[in-house]
Amino acid sequence: MRIRVLIADDQELVRTGFRLIVESKGDIEVVGEATNGREAVALAKEHRPDVVLMDIRMPELDGIQATRQLTAEHREPPTRVLILTTFDLDEYVFDALRAGASGFLLKDAAASQLAAGVRMVAAGDALLAPTITRRLIEQFTTTLPPEPPPGLDELTPRELEILRLVAQGKSNTEIATELVIGETTVKTHVARVQMKLGLRDRIQAVVLAYEAGIITPNRRRLT
Repeated sequence: MRIRVLIADDQELVRTGFRLIVESKGDIEVVGEATNGREAVALAKEHRPDVVLMDIRMPELDGIQATRQLTAEHREPPTRVLILTTFDLDEYVFDALRAGASGFLLKDAAASQLAAGVRMVAAGDALLAPTITRRLIEQFTTTLPPEPPPGLDELTPRELEILRLVAQGKSNTEIATELVIGETTVKTHVARVQMKLGLRDRIQAVVLAYEAGIITPNRRRLT
């Protein structure tokens, strides 16, 4: 199955460049192009892409608002959003993640990173560019008072431990190695954590873990 992608950017040259990059990979198909966030939402409803490559700064409706509208629909299968921007600014990252974006990548990323990012997000994984990583979430959540989310008390000790490791940015393979359990078991625990807490993906799990005080910037253990 080819991955269906919608490109949303107000610059034609950027859209053309993204199209050439992803379509050269063979397993990715561009199903539409939008020049602003409003068009992106409309075209996403029409074409039902797997992934939307979403610029942040666009006229009429910015990428964050467009992302929020798309992720609020809870359609199955979901349309996932990969934010692409030239601005390595912390507030954009955090706002995009809270709006429901599944990934964030800078426009100066290598072509191979863009294609790999599309595949990761389409598969349901989360993606953060190496230059922004967890430190940006840390910076914003340290200004927020910890607030336990509904469902947190329903997690088992093992599930809470899994959530902490996910929030540290560890992959399923790394978690399995650290806890000496099977990778399939890890996937099952992650799925249960997301279900109990009403989370869409791992990105939301990371944000929630910091906002709830489960993990803090200066200490990598449960509080």
